[in-house]
Amino acid sequence: MALKSSTLKETNKYELEVTVDAATFEAAVQKSYKKNIGQVSIPGFRKGKAPRQMVEKLYGKDVFYPDAIEFCYPEALEAAIKEAGLKVVAVESVEEVSTDNGFEFKAVVIVEPEVTIEGYKGIEVKAKAVRVTEKMINEEIDKIRDRNSRMVTVEDRPAADGDTVVIDFEGFLGEVAFEGGKAENYNLALGSGSFIPGFEDQIIGHNAGEEFTITVTFPEDYQSEELKGQEAQFKINLHEIKTKELPELDDEFVKDVSDKETVEDYKKEIKETISKRLKEERENDISNQITDKLIELVQGEIPEVMYDNEVNSMIRDFDARLRSQGMDMATYLGYMGMDVEALKTMYRKDAERRVKLRLALKKIAQLENITVSDEDVEAEFARLAETYGVDVDRIKMIVDVEDQRDDLAVQRAMDLVRAEAAVK
Repeated sequence: MALKSSTLKETNKYELEVTVDAATFEAAVQKSYKKNIGQVSIPGFRKGKAPRQMVEKLYGKDVFYPDAIEFCYPEALEAAIKEAGLKVVAVESVEEVSTDNGFEFKAVVIVEPEVTIEGYKGIEVKAKAVRVTEKMINEEIDKIRDRNSRMVTVEDRPAADGDTVVIDFEGFLGEVAFEGGKAENYNLALGSGSFIPGFEDQIIGHNAGEEFTITVTFPEDYQSEELKGQEAQFKINLHEIKTKELPELDDEFVKDVSDKETVEDYKKEIKETISKRLKEERENDISNQITDKLIELVQGEIPEVMYDNEVNSMIRDFDARLRSQGMDMATYLGYMGMDVEALKTMYRKDAERRVKLRLALKKIAQLENITVSDEDVEAEFARLAETYGVDVDRIKMIVDVEDQRDDLAVQRAMDLVRAEAAVK
């Protein structure tokens, strides 16, 4: 197998002429014969037992060529691509040229584009301030108190915004009750906006034990055709009013929810937690700003197929996550009222960003002579194996060595750009 020629046909597109030697093609033809002979019946021979020469005499010398070509061209094309030194992102077409004394074919391949990038050093970014205020600390503690709250019955006042009421209700259009408009002992959080506009507001101010009627108008875009834009009356029986009772912020509460002994120590811990979170958010924001700038700076004609490949990769990853949670893609799309094309459209913008960013960083790695040794790759394989709790050989079966080398180079390029950024 050999590369006969490599010709640039247009931007990012090469035509390769590849030859497969006679001995290799003959072995592929023999493999094709063994695969297909079981389906061949020739008078005088048991089905599947006719000699190859007899079959070729009856049906033509090239009867086993289609499968033979399929058997040998992928390996031949891979070898030719490697010999040509191309980074192929897609094979556009494969065309048979000759099957005389071997096999010769032409393949049109799309390659990774040659991009340019300037100004990647000293990128100006603005860092968010990391300052923890007393208000932030109190708000965080209030969230924890809310999670540890309990509901208590209110008996000395009417219902207020934020309360939970237990009600019976039944809806009417005129004098006729409508389907789906009735419930008993329903727990409704006032102010949640879970019912149509005006419903919850008209319960506020009423006391437990009251029976009353409220009037509401269904929105014009309501899901029920019968109720769209209709004025309706709801008969309400208010059984109970409940409100959240938050625990007191004292040392006993602190001991219940943490390993601290005092409110003062607990506030210090909360402050450290918030500070850590803000610093992580700041670093992520800096990375996002740098990413945006690199995507803006990279220049080149990027093949559409690279975006398509990235979209498909993202969908495969998403499908794998769904399956790990016991759901398949078809079920998910059904729930969401989407099809695969809509999902591709949803992922498209992010896919374009990923492709452009990786091309930018690969170019920076080239410009900065960033190299990744075999030892670096082995160390990363060992780290991945430890992270996922599997054998190193298993990782090597899943991750290609050169892909891993590229990943490390890209990460080092990003580290360089981050270190050189002008952070204000």
